[in-house]
Amino acid sequence: MRPFAIGTFEIDGAAVPVLVSGDDLHDIRAILPGIQRTGDLFADWDANLDALMAFLGAPATSSQSRAALAQAGRLHVLPPVLPVGPILAAGVNYREHILQMAVAHKLGADGASDEQLLADAAAEIDERVATGDPYMWTGIPSAVSGAEDAVHLPDFGADVDWEAELGVVIGRRAHRVDVDEALDFVAGYVIVNDISARSLVPRTDVAKIGTDWFRAKNQPTFFPTGPVLVPARFVPDPMSLRIQLRLNGELMQDSSTANMAFGVPQLISYASSIAVLDPGDLIITGSPAGNGSHHNRFLRGGDVMEVTITGLGTQRTPVRAPSGVPAPWQASRRAAAARTTA
Repeated sequence: MRPFAIGTFEIDGAAVPVLVSGDDLHDIRAILPGIQRTGDLFADWDANLDALMAFLGAPATSSQSRAALAQAGRLHVLPPVLPVGPILAAGVNYREHILQMAVAHKLGADGASDEQLLADAAAEIDERVATGDPYMWTGIPSAVSGAEDAVHLPDFGADVDWEAELGVVIGRRAHRVDVDEALDFVAGYVIVNDISARSLVPRTDVAKIGTDWFRAKNQPTFFPTGPVLVPARFVPDPMSLRIQLRLNGELMQDSSTANMAFGVPQLISYASSIAVLDPGDLIITGSPAGNGSHHNRFLRGGDVMEVTITGLGTQRTPVRAPSGVPAPWQASRRAAAARTTA
């Protein structure tokens, strides 16, 4: 099989569903009548992929050069799957990351030493994997941005952190799926950077609830996604992919998806035990060690992040400083805003 990817690129101002083969871009609308957006492919995912493979195998196929279009300023990378679906996000799902966060945020008994925090966190994750559930929350489509779009630091929230993650796009409706069958429901895989305003996670005003993932993770541009969707048939083992994040060229995260506590099949099985998963839904699978919380270095205007995952390409996102103009809600609550902005 000749590997290829699926993407959505804005070419000369129009959003185009594209078949990506090396540097060649093919307009899917010209190959498959009735397909106007990449999300339309899910109506018959396997058959549509077979048709795209046959197209690539035919002689004298027309294409455009991605590099040439980009150099001419005629191309902009959009999120690969349009319309963007909901995000189902797994947290605390890499062992070393869990241990680092326990120490960085003093997640444990009051006054515990770093050694005790590590030991307690290790015991907790071992018990959860053996007898418990993954930890998942939801993200909203409006927070998704393209793989080369700038991440905008918010005017509400400080200590903005990076989290390189493997994204899993669902290809057909899934409900109460068995672990052994879970990968059959995957359309493909993408890179996602799960940006988080750490200062907005705790909610001391509603201590019994504790955390607020909505405001910490759903601000605009907080889910850079792509650049492409690589079909699952070209990813033999999603649990053996190298995942890296560089900040201004410095390697900050370097791990393997093999280090997940709950793997891709387990996350799909668990999520589908609670909710019905639809084609185009995106599951992000947690981030490995090396976040800003561990390095005590958070995002600043002018930074550049680069995320790579084996076989899925590279996303490169610059970081923009806050606008300095608070939204009306926060402006009306200056004391609260002052506690949570840089």
